[in-house]
Amino acid sequence: MTASTPQHLFILTGASRGMGLAMAQQLLQPGHRLLAISRTTAPTLEPLAAARGAALEQWQQDLADGVAAAARLRDWLAALPAGSIASATLINNAGVIPQIAPLSDSDPADLGRALRVGLEAPMQLTGAFLGATQGWHAVPRKVLNISSGLGRRAMASQSAYCAAKAGMDHFTRCVALDEAAKPHGAKVCSLAPGVIDTDMQVQLRGADPARFPDVQNFANLKTGGMLTSPADAAARVLAWLERADFGTNPVADVREA
Repeated sequence: MTASTPQHLFILTGASRGMGLAMAQQLLQPGHRLLAISRTTAPTLEPLAAARGAALEQWQQDLADGVAAAARLRDWLAALPAGSIASATLINNAGVIPQIAPLSDSDPADLGRALRVGLEAPMQLTGAFLGATQGWHAVPRKVLNISSGLGRRAMASQSAYCAAKAGMDHFTRCVALDEAAKPHGAKVCSLAPGVIDTDMQVQLRGADPARFPDVQNFANLKTGGMLTSPADAAARVLAWLERADFGTNPVADVREA
């Protein structure tokens, strides 16, 4: 690949651990350019990128400040050389579970952070990405929002996380309508990735049963071998991204046929 060969650009949040790290590892391929945005960088990605001939940039960015992150992304995209990008994809993967407790016992600051990282930042980054690239008429663009089944069904002591994911689903529907009205609009999808064996699952299994009635159900997922590994989940999500019908249904589940 020469310096003038257009690259396939991927922008990924929450890339330092769990499924996000697994996606980053799988996206580091020849001809790809990955911008990984996380609170902490992942040291394993640099040597992997070098070995595979992929371009990598990591930003240490707290998505609780989505305004700053969006402004930085917009400026970065605007500075890319014309013709250097073959396709552009934003993957909003970052999210947090606040303290597991009924809303009446929740800390307002904790709730605010969960909603900023899980809903505000994805909206702000999506707006920045679509705004900065809307003139790239020859460049296919996609936005993949990593949602959750909990955005589609209620769970006690999970109001902030459920609300963030439900909001992600619905803003994706709205953006799909926006982009469908444009002659070169982006394809967008909010995708539930299934149940994955990550630190988030550890947090749920370790919750106080008196404050989290569903704790045993999450424990059963682990003991029953029903959790998908981060690597397998990442592969399924990235395969969905490459589907010819990506974005036809703006809210989807990776377990669908």
